[in-house]
Amino acid sequence: MAKKPKLEHSELAGEFTDDGITVLVDIFRPAGADGGWSLEVISENDDLTTWEEPFPTDEEAFNEFLATVARDGLRSFFEVDPSVH
Repeated sequence: MAKKPKLEHSELAGEFTDDGITVLVDIFRPAGADGGWSLEVISENDDLTTWEEPFPTDEEAFNEFLATVARDGLRSFFEVDPSVH
């Protein structure tokens, strides 16, 4: 059985709450890697939204999350089908 690679999680990752709605923002990359931060958002209903392209920095990933919230709202992460950005 193959081992899962160890991941490094950004300090910007964590719960994000707005207007009574909470999601988990996960920003991570393989441990020891330079750049290539992945962004995932998990809703209270376990809906998963994943961005296909990695970000050069964890800050850019978090800023993309904030831009999505400003544009579409947190409810956009509560979908019947998982989303990919």
